Amino acid sequence: MTNPSRPFGRTLCAMVTPFTESGALDLDGAGRLADRLVTEGCDGLVLNGTTGESPTTTDAEKTELIAAVRDAVGDRARLLAGVGTADTRHTVELALAAGKAGADGVLVVTPYYSRPPQDAVEAHFREVADAAGLPVMLYDIPGRTGTRIEPETMIRLADHPGIVAVKDCSYDFLGTQKVLERTGLAYYAGCDEHILALYAVGAAGCVSTVANVVPGLVRDILDTFEAGDTAVSARLQRRATPLVEAMTAADLPGTVTVKGLLNALRLPAGPVRAPLRAAGPETVGRLRGLYEDLLSGS
Repeated sequence: MTNPSRPFGRTLCAMVTPFTESGALDLDGAGRLADRLVTEGCDGLVLNGTTGESPTTTDAEKTELIAAVRDAVGDRARLLAGVGTADTRHTVELALAAGKAGADGVLVVTPYYSRPPQDAVEAHFREVADAAGLPVMLYDIPGRTGTRIEPETMIRLADHPGIVAVKDCSYDFLGTQKVLERTGLAYYAGCDEHILALYAVGAAGCVSTVANVVPGLVRDILDTFEAGDTAVSARLQRRATPLVEAMTAADLPGTVTVKGLLNALRLPAGPVRAPLRAAGPETVGRLRGLYEDLLSGS
């Protein structure tokens, strides 16, 4: 049974979408990558998010990916489908399709570019939650969308029975704690550098980009904290910092760095789709070095 305080699991990976060398959807590769992530520590996968290149995959590809990953992992992990767009009607359509394809829930980002006011943001999320038929995780990432889900808006949205969780990339730790204190929303750290900090104040877990390459380490950060080994947990979080910074805080999008490193490790990934461009050899070499240092404990 699903833990209501962790409706989508605890250690979630924002999974990349593998493509073939010709740029087509690689469903076999997606299944193999998903199986590895679950086997090595993830109990939830986020598909068709920004890291999964949702802006450049078609609606049909999105549903095909969900179905293929469901076949690969069965009931070993919860599947959360990114369905957020700048169009409420389209978002509802994607949510309904995700449910039919096998998703356990939907991740809905704030409508981007048009910068709707807070009453419109709230109405958007309520309409999607009313129609989706699946539990909803809100995605607060104003650095990408241009619009914040303000804490007071989040608190009001928490009264909707279908809105159960938040992926937090707000970089507003005070605001996050206010919502945690006043609602039952399950918070998931969406920034890898915040995994332990947010977990320590009551988050349900994380949606990690770095977990694409080190799922076991991300799980261990949370496991050791939960076991009371807080010094070990802190040390693991700090050890991950160089790789986290190189993969998520550099000039390149996380999709580019993750795929560059996965390809170097001969794991399913493939190219990125334009307008993104592949990481260069120097970047990939540095990522490979940081990855090996992390695994060796140096």
